Amino acid sequence: MRSITETVQAKPWVGWLLFFGTMIAVFVMGMFTYTIVERRTEAQFMLSPPTDIDPLEPRPEVWGRTFPRQFNTYEQMADTSFRSKHLGSYRRDLLEENPRLVILFAGYAFSRDYNLARGHIYSVVDVQETLRTGAPMEKGDGPQPATCWTCKSPDVARLMHEHGPDGFYAKELSDFGHEVVNPISCASCHDPETMNLRITLPALAETFERTGRDVTKATHQEMRSLTCAQCHVEYYFGKDNYLIFPWDEGMRAEDMAEYFDERNFVDWTHGVSRAPMIKAQHPDYEVFTTGIHYQRGVSCADCHMPYKTEGGQKFTDHRIQSPLNNIANACQTCHRQSEEELIRNVYDRQDMVKEVRTTLEDILVKAHLEAEFAWNQGAEEEQMADALHLIRHAQWRWDYAAATHGGSFHAPLELTRTIGAGIDLAHRARRKIASVLIDLGHTGPVPLPDVSTKEKAQAYIGLDMAQLRAEKEEFLDTVVPQWLAEAHERHQRWDERKADPDWEGSYLFD
Repeated sequence: MRSITETVQAKPWVGWLLFFGTMIAVFVMGMFTYTIVERRTEAQFMLSPPTDIDPLEPRPEVWGRTFPRQFNTYEQMADTSFRSKHLGSYRRDLLEENPRLVILFAGYAFSRDYNLARGHIYSVVDVQETLRTGAPMEKGDGPQPATCWTCKSPDVARLMHEHGPDGFYAKELSDFGHEVVNPISCASCHDPETMNLRITLPALAETFERTGRDVTKATHQEMRSLTCAQCHVEYYFGKDNYLIFPWDEGMRAEDMAEYFDERNFVDWTHGVSRAPMIKAQHPDYEVFTTGIHYQRGVSCADCHMPYKTEGGQKFTDHRIQSPLNNIANACQTCHRQSEEELIRNVYDRQDMVKEVRTTLEDILVKAHLEAEFAWNQGAEEEQMADALHLIRHAQWRWDYAAATHGGSFHAPLELTRTIGAGIDLAHRARRKIASVLIDLGHTGPVPLPDVSTKEKAQAYIGLDMAQLRAEKEEFLDTVVPQWLAEAHERHQRWDERKADPDWEGSYLFD
């Protein structure tokens, strides 16, 4: 067997082939080594970013200068093109799709306007535009308190720092319209110095303390859900509109119903049946904790903000969205089924829950209208008390299931159980009303009005939608631009102070 030297002497071209092959191998290895070093440097930079972000800085674009990858994914929430069978990221008129809701919320602002929530990036704009917040033309005007801003913007943490939680809650929504302009973003969940997840709003920590727990002891994985639970929860407004989570008796529907009953709490008196009602907000975390994913240690962020990798950096995708729009990263990291099968599994659960929920809606609408008929026949409050209490509890269970985002997938068994209890309560309410009507001398069927469309239902409960829309348009054309102009001037002052090398302390306050 010839040696390499002999081979090269006999065939010089082999020597050149070995030379260039060696050069290419050295080049590739050098590039590979350089890439490893570069990616490690990137990762170290990511973990220790140079930042002088104020602890209360609410503007996502300011954070984005230091965290461009996260900010780029965050901005993708502006895209509202995603559609799924039951939900999506676009603005859907739920009253138009389901006119029963108008009757169920008669006397409450949701009967005016109820749209599907869009992404976090629209949190402030959606509050400004909804008919539920009215058309406040001056500070102190309007139907809603400042508490309604709480979960919509990191500006709230700054305002609470300045006014205290009590002082913030005691104001009106219109008092802070020029202050709350930045949507839910980085500062809502992160400490700018360490980038650790943090609780920025007081209600969750106060609830933990009240129920004998310490939120500061939560693990990082728990915090990947608890930062969401600051807002995606059931809540109510207590004295002076103080924000409270009703978890003291437990987190299931019947536990919170008991909590509200013990405190004689009423969100509104129903405009048709006169029942003392409770409005479920969005008990997402409560429902999630009863489902299999929570029980297996999965967090909200694992599915709605899965990790992604660019270069040497692994980071959380801040396009917070339905996992159905990101199945490969959100679902198939754990589940090996095909995308088609996973979607079918989700839709099957959602379809089944919606079927029984719709049954309860139909019964409740009839119960409200029949109660109204009984009042018109001369019923007394004592005669109606039991029926109205049953309506209150039946609708609470329906709303607990209907208001939660994704609950029909997170915990379909729990929601089906809750809705089933609501169906029983609603039937009992109707039987009570029938008994009252017999006592009043009415034995035939109850004549029910035609409320089969949004327009017919809103007209029936006495809403002047043309006037409400006209008032809102005037508000959006005149007041909101003033709010935004004031906010822009304030942001400019902040940046000027930040640029001043002699400025000490927070640059966000006058």
